[in-house]
Amino acid sequence: MKPPPFPARRSSIRRPRLWALVPVLLLLLTVGTGCVSTGTNPVSGNTRAYGYSWQEEVKLGTQADEQIQSQYGVYDDEGLQQYVDEVAQEVLAESHMRRPDTPERFRNTEFEFRVLDSPVINAFALPGGYVYVTRGLMAHLNNEAQLAMVLGHEIGHVAARHSSQQAARQQFTQGLLLGGAVAGQAAFGGNVAENVMGVGGQAAQLLSLSYSRDNERESDRLGVEYAIRAGYDGAEGAAFFESLDRVREQGGQSIPTWQSTHPDPGARQQTIPELARTWQQKVDAPATTINQDPYYNSLENVVLGKNPRQGFAEDDMFYHPELEFRFSIPSRWTVQNQPQQVALVEPDQSAYMIFTFSDAETPDAAAREFAGQEGLSVLDRQRTSVNGNDARRVLAEGKTQQGQVVRLLTYFIAYGDNVYQFQGLTGGDQYSTYRPDFEQSMTSFTRLADPEKLNRQPKRLTIRPAGREAAFRSFVDADALPSDMTEGDLAIINQLELGQTVAPDRPLKLPN
Repeated sequence: MKPPPFPARRSSIRRPRLWALVPVLLLLLTVGTGCVSTGTNPVSGNTRAYGYSWQEEVKLGTQADEQIQSQYGVYDDEGLQQYVDEVAQEVLAESHMRRPDTPERFRNTEFEFRVLDSPVINAFALPGGYVYVTRGLMAHLNNEAQLAMVLGHEIGHVAARHSSQQAARQQFTQGLLLGGAVAGQAAFGGNVAENVMGVGGQAAQLLSLSYSRDNERESDRLGVEYAIRAGYDGAEGAAFFESLDRVREQGGQSIPTWQSTHPDPGARQQTIPELARTWQQKVDAPATTINQDPYYNSLENVVLGKNPRQGFAEDDMFYHPELEFRFSIPSRWTVQNQPQQVALVEPDQSAYMIFTFSDAETPDAAAREFAGQEGLSVLDRQRTSVNGNDARRVLAEGKTQQGQVVRLLTYFIAYGDNVYQFQGLTGGDQYSTYRPDFEQSMTSFTRLADPEKLNRQPKRLTIRPAGREAAFRSFVDADALPSDMTEGDLAIINQLELGQTVAPDRPLKLPN
């Protein structure tokens, strides 16, 4: 959970409403798909059916970009952002979006490339020219050539208009998907954890997850082509996909947009070099650029793993050093710390709590706004105090679209410069079971005073040569690793095996 832009109470952060917990990009997929239209494919030059016009794609991308930045946050490193943009612009210049025979409306479309502040290994694109890579993905790449291939892949999705193709295919089913998503977010017969988590990380991935395998294979081909035309060794991308395969096998960090409909990473280890050889024969100049040193220079001091400054869970407590608060977590409940909220999910997924910012000026104003929502019946509303902080407690009831009664207990708490909303939700017939857990966590909210927790800092990457010939394992200091990372994870980040012998002059990515 990241501190909001100040003054927080007037920020763009909106609290989740009972019927609004739907991933933003799924909503966007329903916009502009009322009728299928024909349009030009910048890659093939052919005319085919699309769910959006190009103008609509650009508009949707622009709107969703704001949501993506809000959901993830852009990583605060101007040098890294500039470096990625420079590489991306080189690759973009060789793409179908910048070729003389491409229609002007495509050639004139500006692209935005952003590094997102997330430890998840992820890259994705929005229609209309918005491409994102996470700092987690950046840490897993070993050179500029690998970055160029990933960026080329995402540019390929935009150039081939894959999102719009999918929208055309799905225009009759999107309404059903949306209805199911709305009901699912508040219904507790299904996977509540998946629904709640989908409000954050998954929202940014829905467009990519909707791509077909054919779309992904085409973007692989385009990514390799664009990288090679820009002078990069396109075969380098295979090593990155080997890393993804190892992450998947290890069952550690999720790799959402590189799985699902994406071709198997292991298969890509074979196809990427084959594509590179094919395209190398088609270009005039040899494509041999790898550029490891500039890439590693850009990675120096990048946050590694989760950033505790944005909040962390430890010993059934959630701590936030920047905002200086803490609250208890019910035993065995799952914690998902997202940029806009903290989600707590009961083991059987029959209840959850959401802690987030309110945009109201006072707890009273927040409670009034909440109680005034259409479809909610307020059962109890009272003024209270939570560990000396002015608060309002509201108990309300509502119904899902399927007619299921749900009960919500919500505390609005003034603390520091913010008003916070702490909300628990479960089925009406289960409220008495989960009320003690709700109350315990909500009323435990208080000031964080522990100096050790307040001063907790993230681990950062440092690049240094091995200096001796030895197994990679001997270079790993387990005590220096982030709490969410193992020795095996660090080996994967370096594209090495733990027992692999490292040459003295090999640069290593290590935590400092």
